[in-house]
Amino acid sequence: MEKWAVELSEYDIEYRSRPSLKSQVLADFITELSPELGDPTPNEEHWTMFVDGSSSHQGSGVGLILRSPIGEVLEQALKLNFKASNNETKYVAVLAGLWLARGLGVTRLQVFCDSQLVVSQFSGEFDAKNKQMGAYCQLVRTLSREFTYFSLTKVPRNKNASADTLAALANCLDPDLRRVHRNIQHRPSQPNLRH
Repeated sequence: MEKWAVELSEYDIEYRSRPSLKSQVLADFITELSPELGDPTPNEEHWTMFVDGSSSHQGSGVGLILRSPIGEVLEQALKLNFKASNNETKYVAVLAGLWLARGLGVTRLQVFCDSQLVVSQFSGEFDAKNKQMGAYCQLVRTLSREFTYFSLTKVPRNKNASADTLAALANCLDPDLRRVHRNIQHRPSQPNLRH
């Protein structure tokens, strides 16, 4: 210490002890930086996602739009290189969205889909009569439990137009499509029916 005192003395630096903090200033600081203790309501701090799928003679595609709580938007178009019914593409859209959200570390997610069948099967209002549809529904239920908050809500088609456009865009034959992130899925998801 003495060596440093000698070295620094030529710069007219002097040591002053720090004054004590007033207790209110410290309390205010702790209050500002501490996390919220209560659980936020479902309308706060959740991510929203609009999903849609479509199937035609050209093939099948999925579109999804993921919006963060601060308004950042991620749009994705996914071409399916396997034959799928229109209802299956809707399930694949929800699953693709869940996997994307999970990969991004999202914990609170509200999903909007224009398929009455998918939403009603997920809620248990409708039964899945087809084995493949039942497997898709079960996989959606399983993945949805990984979120602290999750909802799947039916919206009118006109409120889901952007996701529908992305699903149609996924079928675009232009391989040089650069504006939207476009993936290709080569085989159907194989939900594990054993638990």
